[in-house]
Amino acid sequence: MISGAAAILVLLVLAGVHVYWAAGGKAGKGAAIPSAHGQPVIKPSAIATALVAVALCSMAALVALRISWLRLPFLAGNSIIVQAGAWLVAAVFALRAVGDFRYVGFFKKVRDSRFARLYTLAYSPLCACLALLTGIAAGT
Repeated sequence: MISGAAAILVLLVLAGVHVYWAAGGKAGKGAAIPSAHGQPVIKPSAIATALVAVALCSMAALVALRISWLRLPFLAGNSIIVQAGAWLVAAVFALRAVGDFRYVGFFKKVRDSRFARLYTLAYSPLCACLALLTGIAAGT
């Protein structure tokens, strides 16, 4: 339960940051977008950023279902759907930690940007930690 609670907390904090960015906040946004040759690789819209926040909240809710912090009358935390969903969340973060072998992940090729340095020092380890925490929660 502790691993699930920690994952929920981190996911909700990350969702909050994305809501801040979607609402027009600027702090930290430049360090959260991959770049190459000084130019951003992607330009996420406010709607796309808000959808990431929704996805992160959904992941937190799924983990909350799994550890029985959240209960729904039609979906038990020990159902195969919830357990498979929690494993899927763990897999998503594990894949995000590994990366696309170009801009994100431990094995990225582009390493000379602020984003790349932060991804190596913080984002990839955080994704690996979330994969571990949600995997533990999924398996209990």
